[in-house]
Order: sequence, then structure tokens, then C-alpha cells
Amino acid sequence: MDTSHHHLSALFDELGLPAEPEAIRRFIASHPLAADQKIYQADFWNEAQRDFLQSALEEDADWSDAVEQLTVMLSR
Repeated sequence: MDTSHHHLSALFDELGLPAEPEAIRRFIASHPLAADQKIYQADFWNEAQRDFLQSALEEDADWSDAVEQLTVMLSR
């Protein structure tokens, strides 16, 4: 079973964003990361979202896999 959508949905919920599959696809399509930009450095996050993403990666938290997956998806 592919649980990647579940992890992304949970991450979007945690970030306070719409977490339905179509909303996630629209977000990814309209929020590209610049080359070599860390996900938490993007200007489309608010301060709380930025802090969450940064700590998830730096602390290798339970969320780190989902954050890394989102990073890849935004770095097209």
C-alpha cells in the first residue's frame, strides 16, 4: 500500500494547509523551490510553518521523511 499520500496529507494538516489530494497537487504546482533552496527558506511559508519544517529536518523528526518528500516534489 502506498502511504505517501497519507504522509503528505498529514504534513499539510500539520502546516495548516488544505490536505485533500487536489489541493496538495495545486500547492505543489504553484509553489516551486528555487535551485538549491532549502524548503524552509521559501518565501511562501509563514514563520510557524518555516520553524516547523526546519526543526523537522534538523532534528530528523518523525516528519522528516514527509518534509523531504515534499522538498523533492517542489524542486521540479
